[in-house]
Amino acid sequence: MTDPDRQVDPPDLPDPGTADRFEATVAELTADDVPAHQRRRLLGRLVEQIRQRGVSELFKPTAAVRWLVQAVSDVAPYIPVRDLATLRRHHPDLDDEALADRLIRNAARASAGIGAAGGGVAAVQWAATPTLLSAPVLLAAETVAVVAVELKLLGELHQVYGVPMPGTGTERAVNLIHAWASQRGVNPMVPGVGVGAVLGTAARRELSDLLMRRVGRNLTTLGPFLTGAAVASYLNRRATRALADRVRADLRSQRRALGVMHPPAPPAIGP
Repeated sequence: MTDPDRQVDPPDLPDPGTADRFEATVAELTADDVPAHQRRRLLGRLVEQIRQRGVSELFKPTAAVRWLVQAVSDVAPYIPVRDLATLRRHHPDLDDEALADRLIRNAARASAGIGAAGGGVAAVQWAATPTLLSAPVLLAAETVAVVAVELKLLGELHQVYGVPMPGTGTERAVNLIHAWASQRGVNPMVPGVGVGAVLGTAARRELSDLLMRRVGRNLTTLGPFLTGAAVASYLNRRATRALADRVRADLRSQRRALGVMHPPAPPAIGP
């Protein structure tokens, strides 16, 4: 039987074969149905890949935020955002609002799972060499992974509400980052959205500020024993839901303004 939450890359994604191992690992972490032990393994792999990329900047607060901005920018084009047709195939019995509810629920579970995995990695230090467990590296890994989950969610909510993210590839990635940093939907009717596929100074400052707050929240991962995992899981879930609620409300308003309506999902065909 086909898994209804199986991840399928839409055709306008960059070729996964060209992705850095770091970017590919983050993309795997955004999946809805990753078992807990697999998520811990992926997060541990991500920590090692960050270490291999060079981590000296992560020990300097200002430089660390610049590193995170660049890392999120690098990862965004490879996030497997499903188009509406794919979402309908995976969830054939759901109308728009129920589908949005399901996507938000799945993303909140994924971000919570990443928080729990980060806390687990920090708690069982015997599972990896001490050099891989340096606090800034683990915080960077968790932050990038959770942001990636939320970027994917925002892209898919835009599909559900009939306001597809403008552009493809890098341009779409920039629009995703703008939506995440501003915590609003991207309005395709606004001139200049995504033009040049470049993050402007104001957008980078907004992204930097929000990433700094996220890093502060993710410090809970390093709590004693597994209490860090429990708290980080709860805070990640709450933050993902809060972000989704804000963007969802904005997309609803945009859909009303644009007059976009999807037909209701067809009823399931019984046996």
